[in-house]
Amino acid sequence: MKPFPGISQPFWLRLLLVTGTLLLSATLAYRGSPRQLLLVLNLPLGIGLVLTFLRWPSLGLIVASLAGMVVPFLGPSGLNVTMLLIALLLALWLLDMVVRQRAIRLLSSRTMGALLAFVVAAILSFGIGQLSWFTFASDAPLGAQLGGLSIVLLSAGTFLLMAHQVHDLNWLSKITWLFLAFAAVYVVIRSVLPEFGLSTRQLLQPVGSVFFVWLVAMAFSQAAFNRDLHPGWRFALGGLVLGCLYILFFLKFADKSGWLPALVCIAVIVGFRSWRAGVALLPIVVLLAWYLAPRVIATDEYSVATRFDAWLIVAQIIKTNPVWGLGFANYYWYTPLFPIRGYAVNFNSHNNYVDIVAQTGLVGLACFSWFLWQMGWLGWRLRDRVPAGFAQAYVYGALGGLAGTVVLGMFGDWVLPFFYNIGLQGFRSSMLAWLFLGGLVSLEQMVISRGSRQ
Repeated sequence: MKPFPGISQPFWLRLLLVTGTLLLSATLAYRGSPRQLLLVLNLPLGIGLVLTFLRWPSLGLIVASLAGMVVPFLGPSGLNVTMLLIALLLALWLLDMVVRQRAIRLLSSRTMGALLAFVVAAILSFGIGQLSWFTFASDAPLGAQLGGLSIVLLSAGTFLLMAHQVHDLNWLSKITWLFLAFAAVYVVIRSVLPEFGLSTRQLLQPVGSVFFVWLVAMAFSQAAFNRDLHPGWRFALGGLVLGCLYILFFLKFADKSGWLPALVCIAVIVGFRSWRAGVALLPIVVLLAWYLAPRVIATDEYSVATRFDAWLIVAQIIKTNPVWGLGFANYYWYTPLFPIRGYAVNFNSHNNYVDIVAQTGLVGLACFSWFLWQMGWLGWRLRDRVPAGFAQAYVYGALGGLAGTVVLGMFGDWVLPFFYNIGLQGFRSSMLAWLFLGGLVSLEQMVISRGSRQ
């Protein structure tokens, strides 16, 4: 028996939805705050975004990689739109596996084991970080520790999303070309136009050195090795690389984390492509290092000296628990117990590898190093197995970007931002390294799939 004879139930469901919506709108209009009204108005947009990402997950990766450079939103402690989008994409991916596929499966790749080992080490170290290691010092607030852990989880999540949800060369090329196109616009707006006196820098958000490392790596490799690309576009990409190097080397020479890793990218790409070219390039590298070393030391002598002092002090703190580390962000609160040059202040190491040991211990560093090694070995094996053109240029670019990223970690916490230094907002550009490295695993799966069909 129907609850209301003569009228179909679907009609009542529709009527209930309409009535509920009208009542909600009226209530919010009468009692709701502007913030609540804004949330309701944006609700359809959010639902549409979720449905779009469910249909085209790779599109979500494009939006996530570019949105942080445009959207100025910064939430508590530097929470940003890039982190929110990656978290959303991860939740949708996991939901799809649980609900539709009814199984959580990861790709068969050596990189997966290394990455998951690092994630597990980070989670265990987070738990260990809840212990109090020094009697006369406070531990980091739980929010700061969760922030540090979230950087590791979302970085690994970016890698996994790229590896698992980009299934064909078409989407991989779209992600790469859209990044390069937007990066070119970004360089013009943030670096070129301001040199002519135009106030355009504030139109886009600042990015870290990871952005320039992967911009140079990908643009150079495509310009040099993608013979399927029109000569005009290859020339344009070469101009983009030269423009970036000019900005990094001549306009921002004091920032060694900009131009030095970028030069390493190019040298590694050339060397991996041809050992003869690498040997020919070696004397130039030696002469350049001999010429630049005095200038580098002269302009950064104090910074280098204080960083060594900081590393020695952090090493003393690490001795408390060298295997698993002290948990995320905790060592920053312990540093006042170990005065640096007579000052009892909070400081961080400005070095990704020191941070990894301090927070996740030698176990964490071993797992992270294992992951980097597996990525390098994967790129080396793929360079002659992928199709010529875009795919092969991508592999060389990823190898160069990986080398530049490894070097970049020595100059600061660019790859895994430290909560009290570059902070959560650094994820807006640090995620690019994890994104493009995940593309290597995506290419690996394409090669395996192609081989199984032959």
